[in-house]
Amino acid sequence: AYFAMQVIYARRKYKISPPETSGHPEFERTFRAQANCSEYFPIFISLLWVAGIFFHQGVTAVCGLLYLYTRLKYFQGYAVAAQGRLGPLYASAWLLWVLVGLALAGLLAHFLWP
Repeated sequence: AYFAMQVIYARRKYKISPPETSGHPEFERTFRAQANCSEYFPIFISLLWVAGIFFHQGVTAVCGLLYLYTRLKYFQGYAVAAQGRLGPLYASAWLLWVLVGLALAGLLAHFLWP
């Protein structure tokens, strides 16, 4: 919701009415940052759910909070300059892979070892 509100504020600030998605560069970066975060959210929430159920809730929750923090930093960095997104992008991708590993480990343990 925070990211969507930032897009609304940028639309008002730069007078860009929906459905337009181009205009001032700062608006475009804010819009793309919000869209990119939205694209990865279903992957994140699915991995979080599976890892939390089949691996360990505490470890998964910590990874989930770190992921959300890195996406916030990604959004803030991208809104300022396109290069500002790279560090948080790599960190959030790494955390997604950690969640994939946790989910796989949990699933294997659940279904292969009674």
